[in-house]
Parts: sequence; C-alpha cells; structure tokens
Amino acid sequence: MTTVPTQPESVAGHGHHDEGSYLTPKGGFITTIWQWCTTIDHKKIGVMYLFAVLFLFFIGGVAALAVRMELLEPVRVLENGTVTGQLFAPTEGDIAGNNNLYNRLFTLHGAIMVFMVIIPSIPAALGNFILPLMLGAKDVAFPRLNLLSWWIYVAGSILAVGSILMGGVDTGWTFYTPYSTTTDGYFEVLLMIGGAFVLGFSSILTGLNFIVTTHKLRAPGMGWFDMPLMIWALYATSIIQVLATPVIGITLLLLIFERVFSVGIFDPALGGDPVLYQHFFWFYSHPVVYVMILPAMGIISELISVHSRKKIFGYRAIAFSSLGIAAVAFLVWGHHMFTSQGELTAAIFSALTFLVAIPTAIKVFNWIATLYKGSIALNTPMLYVLSFLFLFSIGGLTGLPLGALATDLHLHDSYFVVAHFHYVMMGGTIIAFVGGMHHWWPKMFGRMYSERWGMIGCVTVFIGFNITFFSQFILGTQGMPRRYASYVDEFQLLHVVSTIGSWVLLLGFLIHLFNFVHSLVAGEKAPADPWGALTLEWETESPPIEHNFHHEPIVTHGPYDFDTVRPPNYEGDFPMPDDYQGPTGPGSSEPAKA
Repeated sequence: MTTVPTQPESVAGHGHHDEGSYLTPKGGFITTIWQWCTTIDHKKIGVMYLFAVLFLFFIGGVAALAVRMELLEPVRVLENGTVTGQLFAPTEGDIAGNNNLYNRLFTLHGAIMVFMVIIPSIPAALGNFILPLMLGAKDVAFPRLNLLSWWIYVAGSILAVGSILMGGVDTGWTFYTPYSTTTDGYFEVLLMIGGAFVLGFSSILTGLNFIVTTHKLRAPGMGWFDMPLMIWALYATSIIQVLATPVIGITLLLLIFERVFSVGIFDPALGGDPVLYQHFFWFYSHPVVYVMILPAMGIISELISVHSRKKIFGYRAIAFSSLGIAAVAFLVWGHHMFTSQGELTAAIFSALTFLVAIPTAIKVFNWIATLYKGSIALNTPMLYVLSFLFLFSIGGLTGLPLGALATDLHLHDSYFVVAHFHYVMMGGTIIAFVGGMHHWWPKMFGRMYSERWGMIGCVTVFIGFNITFFSQFILGTQGMPRRYASYVDEFQLLHVVSTIGSWVLLLGFLIHLFNFVHSLVAGEKAPADPWGALTLEWETESPPIEHNFHHEPIVTHGPYDFDTVRPPNYEGDFPMPDDYQGPTGPGSSEPAKA
C-alpha cells in the first residue's frame, strides 16, 4: 500500500543498510539468549509470544484429548462389583476420585486455552509482529512496556501451570463461586486465580500500546481509512482489552480475598451473592469473546483480499463493524445467565444479543462479495479462509437458539453449548490464527513451507474438527449435560465419534508442526512478497531487518487497490483487470492511486 524509496547506490552497503535480519545472532549462544530475553524489538517479542502460545496450546490440547479418552466409554458398575470405563481412577473402582481428576483436566483445558492461548494468540503473537510493520513504524509506541507485557504473561502462565504441578483445580475455567471458594486445593486455586489475575495486566498493557501506536506511528500518507483492516480489528480489540480487563482483575482479586480472609462477597454462607460473581465475570468474559474473535476477523479480511487478488468489498463497513462489535460486546453479558435472572431482564438481554448478528453479518457478506469474481488462489491460507467462513457461520447460527429464551432453557448447560463455543472460538479464532501463521510465516522467518503439506494439514484439521464437535450438537439436543465424567449408554456412539474426531484433529496439527519445522530447517528462502500483497509489511525483506525499513515508507495507495496497483515486490504473474493502465509501483512514471 505504499512505495518505499529505493536506497541510493552510494549509500547501499553502509551504515544501518548493512544490518541483517532481526533473526541474525549478534554473539555467542548465551549472549543471543540474553538478547532475546531483554529485547525491545516487537518482532522478537511477537515470536516469543508465538512459541509460548503454541507450547501452551499443546498442553491444553493434551488435556482435551485426555477428557475425550475418558468419555470414550461410560462408567459402568457390573454385577460382580467391577467398575469399567474409568481412565483416571486413582484406585480401581474409585468413581469419586476418577470424577475429581476429570474435573481438574477440563478445568486445566479451559483455563489454558482461554486465558493463555486464545486471548493472546493473535494480538500478542501475530499482532506484535505485524502491527508496526503494517503501519510503517520502526516499533510499537512503548517498546519497554511491550517487553514488560511479555514477562508479565510469562509470570502469569507460570503461576497457572504451577497449580497443575501441585495437583490442579476442579473449579471449572470460569472459577464460579462457590466452587472456587469452597473446593479442595486451597493453594492450587489461589495459584490458578492469581495467574489469571496477573495475565490481565499483560492484556491491558498490550492494548494500550497498540492504541497509541495506531494513533501516533502511522506512516506519512496513511489516514484512518488507508489502514489495513487487520489494524482496525486490533484497534477495536485493544479498546475492549483496556476497558473490560480491569473488571475481571478486580473480580479475581475479590475472589482471592474471600478465599484467604473469609470476607463475604460471593459465598452465601458468608453473606455474599454468587450471582454477583457471574455478573462481574461475564461483564468481562463476553467482551473478551470479541477480543478472541475480532483479530481473527482482521486476519480473514487480509487473507481473503490478498489471496483472491481483489479489492476488499465494503472497506468502511467492515472497519466500522469492528467498532460496532466492540460496543455491543459490553451490553450482552446477561445472556450467559438466563436461568439465574428475572424474566424481564432475560428478555432484554436476549434482544440485545441478536444485535451482535448485524455487524458480524456485515463482515461475512462483504467477505463473500470479495470472493465473487476474484482470482482466487487455492493455497493454504485461502483454504483456512474458506474453513473459517464455514465453521464460524455454523458457530454464529447455532448461537441464535442459545440467545432465544425458549430454546436456551432446554440447551443450557448441555453439549450444544460446548459445540457452539468451540465452533466460534476454535473454528473461528484458532482456524484464523493458523491461517494467519501460514500467511505471515514467510515474512516472520524468511522461509517457505510446503504448500502441499499445508493444504493436507488444513483439510485434515477441518475434517477432524467437524467430526469432533458437530456430533456434540446432536448430543446437546438429546439432553447430554456438559462437564460430566460419565453418561447413559444411549450417548456412547456419538461420544465415540467425537473422540475419534479428536484424533483426526490431532493428526492435522501434527502435519502442520512437521511442515513448519521442515520449513525452518530446509525450506526455500522466501521472497519479500510471496503472495502479491500491497500492505506495508510485504515491502521489506523476509525476514525484516531489525528496524523494519531502510527508509521511512510513504503511503501512496490503499491496502487493497489490486485493481489499479501491481504489487511491486511480487515476482510471479499477477492478474490485472482488462482496463489496467500500467504499473504504479516504485520506479514507475505514473502516480499511484491516492
């Protein structure tokens, strides 16, 4: 979306033009490790976030697989007293011990995936890397604050994972009272809640940094409506992080005070109100759903335009819909509490819930319109775009019966809610995150991956995901409650199908892991712009130099002007419209479209 002035030959090879990529080691092994630990380079911080998130995703995924293995067979007590179907029983026949360990595993899975993977995955990992590059900046506005955010994230994650080493917690990932104030594992619960409390500071500081960076560090010529839609999505996300995260921080702090000092805030035995905790928790946690999904929508906006080689349809509508979703997000927390509030209140929250569909549908329809008559490249990022559109649409549409009072009373606390949540959070956020990784991987590490294995991995993930979670919609409508370690025999077939699907899903992610590792070891060197994109990050080397650009970029056209601009650093054939008038990149005699 810019032209970067070409460096004169007289200065090429001198001064900072000689600097290698940000990945180039500047000393021995110990020195390099120390440089990474103390770096204020947004790219290195983003990469550290990325690998930390992927490691925690592995831990959370192992916990999920263990939960599915337990549900492969219901617990049965035979006539001779033998107990079957138990995977986690400390001693043979110990049903209570088995159920307790099951509760700890699904709490572990939920807490890690929500607080340590999905929330930071796109903003902290991909966002940290690409936001300054997309804006044409050398770094974020507050580089040292960015480093502090990273180490706060590490500290919070260590506290939370430390509770696992001490035996884990069985409160559920929402830490509902009275579970979190009365259950066993005093120190374990404090560690897990304390970890979530500390992680909130990382989100707040990252959000503040992104807001100031977006306001103050845009390249010359880049107005608000010249920004890539990824920036709009990260900006809206940052607003939610800054406004909503303090609420959960105060709530968890009150929970710790009640647990330690027996202050009556949420525990009815001490004169507290457990429903008050639900209000506080969901006032944060529903907006944070959009902290998870808005950056994913930003990724889809980028990928769908670049890989269909077509100008995004309805740029301003998509941009404003991001802000609209952020605003509505603060008004609908009560739909998580239909069964614990009055009829009038429930009816109001139900009506407000359906408002979310409007800005969300604007995005989906504009994405589909962008695909129409586009020159679509069916590569791995585009396959993930199509997967997102399919899976997220199912997740959104299945939210309608949960937002309607009459049907929610039947589906509440059933596996239908589990399936809906995973279709939105994993079918939306994680699918977009993996698609974004494939899109920006060449830029981040300077290596190409195998397109063939990337596509095989994507198809495998798509098939495994649908086998795993679509069957849970059926389980929910038939009455299977969530969070149970066993079930009646009639539900076994669908649980077996769901568990087999989780194995297929694991295979898909292992294929991606192999493909990424292979690309780092033996992948072809990536060109500056392997996709033919027009945003700023593709006009520097792959991987970028430490200060991102040799010269200050000057924006001369929009981020999606594929109808008038040929990507200047794209080495392949690029389809242009029949009425295309000529090149408008660097070195051309024609001015680019403003």
